[in-house]
Amino acid sequence: MNTTEKQLGEGLFKRFCRWREEHVSERAFVLFLAFLVGFFSAVAAFFLHSVINQIGILLTSSFDKTGANWLYLIYPVVGIFLTSLFVRHIVKDNISHGITRILYAISSKRSRLRGHNCWSSVVASGITIGFGGSVGAEAPIVLTGSAIGSNLGKLFHMDNKTLMLLVGCGAAGAIAGIFKAPIAGLVFTLEVLMIDLTMASLLPILISCVTATCFTYIFTESTSLFTFHLDSDWLVERVPANILLGIFCGLISLYFIRTMTFCEDIFAKFKDKPYVKLAMGGITLSLLIFLFPSLFGEGYSSINLLINGKTQADWDGVMSNSLFAGNGDFLVLYVALVMLLKVFATSATNGGGGCGGTFAPSLFIGCFSGFFFARLWNIYNIGVYVPEKNFALLGMAGVMSGVMHAPLTGIFLIAEITGGYSLFLPLMIVSVCSYLTIYMFEPHSIYGMRLARKGQLITHHTDHAVLTLMSLDSVIDRNYMPVDPDMELGDIVHKISRSRNSFLPVVDAAGCLLGEIDITKIRHVVFRIELYHHFKARQLMTMPPAMLNDDDPMTDVMKAFDHTHVDWLPVLDHDRHLKGYISRQRMYGMYRKMVADMSED
Repeated sequence: MNTTEKQLGEGLFKRFCRWREEHVSERAFVLFLAFLVGFFSAVAAFFLHSVINQIGILLTSSFDKTGANWLYLIYPVVGIFLTSLFVRHIVKDNISHGITRILYAISSKRSRLRGHNCWSSVVASGITIGFGGSVGAEAPIVLTGSAIGSNLGKLFHMDNKTLMLLVGCGAAGAIAGIFKAPIAGLVFTLEVLMIDLTMASLLPILISCVTATCFTYIFTESTSLFTFHLDSDWLVERVPANILLGIFCGLISLYFIRTMTFCEDIFAKFKDKPYVKLAMGGITLSLLIFLFPSLFGEGYSSINLLINGKTQADWDGVMSNSLFAGNGDFLVLYVALVMLLKVFATSATNGGGGCGGTFAPSLFIGCFSGFFFARLWNIYNIGVYVPEKNFALLGMAGVMSGVMHAPLTGIFLIAEITGGYSLFLPLMIVSVCSYLTIYMFEPHSIYGMRLARKGQLITHHTDHAVLTLMSLDSVIDRNYMPVDPDMELGDIVHKISRSRNSFLPVVDAAGCLLGEIDITKIRHVVFRIELYHHFKARQLMTMPPAMLNDDDPMTDVMKAFDHTHVDWLPVLDHDRHLKGYISRQRMYGMYRKMVADMSED
């Protein structure tokens, strides 16, 4: 495109924006943007799953199901290697932990996601999962949908509050499009991204969810991600088993989060050695997939086997392509090992350089956990018989609720994607018990845990949310008059006459804060000219009642002002260099404004 065409395009866009501002209300235009976000999210989800399926068919269609396949040792390493090259040389940015990045953008960047996030995660995760990476496509698609919403909002100069809403629309549309589950998409946005539900936010998110779901049906017809047919109605006698399954899923969720964190910390030690990470992750993943082919890719085919099986022969199909194939006596052992090793396969995929999320792994582990629990329950006749396929379904909701700290998402997602509404009550029991169990050990989801430790997580608590959104750097006043520690009183008085504050910071030659002179405390000498050469700044300065660091969360800043009852506090960097001062009045004024903005519908 030459310069003239570019200028013409910019002119047309500006005229459109002016026409829109004059003829279309802000609320109506936001609804239109929500529709666009839903549509593009559905397109991205369809494209990604098509890529994954086509690569998987191309690579594995000729495999012998009755024995092991050596190519399982090669494909995952190739996928991780290609993904790492794509990210390192084309994207040149970190695109891992998709949902965590969305939460961080909401908390610290005013919901602004980079333009490449609209496509980079789709390409990277498509390569990773298609070649067998044991991760999910959901988090990359959620990041893609949210980036689409963010960048559409930026294109039309929407304010920060509307940008946050459009990010939520993108996430909701992505979940709704992937699973054809509009209610789950809405609830996911409220529970996981913590977008507050108001009348102003409900309709755009619903429009995005419904749009994404409808277009996904158009693209894929009526095929569902999972199929499930209820063979045994729920009985009240199974309540104890449901409760125990919920507790079991909560403990499995805790195992998932803690093990994932442990593995990530190990790979983080080699962040500057990509080929070492590739070797570690690739070898680990290849060996696991070779021994347990169920770990190949997202694992949705294995989930369908467990939730649709009726006989031992049906369930034994989950061991196809493995060394366990044809040995039905080892089914329980195989399921237990896969359930425990999935988290290592997921960590190895992402740690080695691949790209994917933990959404699908939590569903996968939940399905295997529910089946494992039910099979042992029935083998040892612990209580009334429980259907394995039903409990596999319940386990999916239980582990998802625990890992994501989102019981409503677990309930509605599993009910919608399987049509298992007849199990609504046991879904509620298992999800709530799982959430309550893990909450005793881990108060934050796997997505919010990293940000919560840094004080950067937005929550539904308005006061805490506002303090998280406030930027310490934005309230620092850098217009101060420093004085040298050896400056005489006469020169200090001259500085006072030009200062608009009631204090003067005393700094050394390197800019480090040594103390401050409180003008109100030196009145007894400031008007005595005969003393102007007798006192120096170091004799008149005192230490401030508290000092702030430039990376302190705003909650700590508020506490410092509450404890000291002063009007100004200095802000230092880690080398004690003075960056400026924070005014209590300015900070509380910004706080009140942001509370008012967040409280508006």
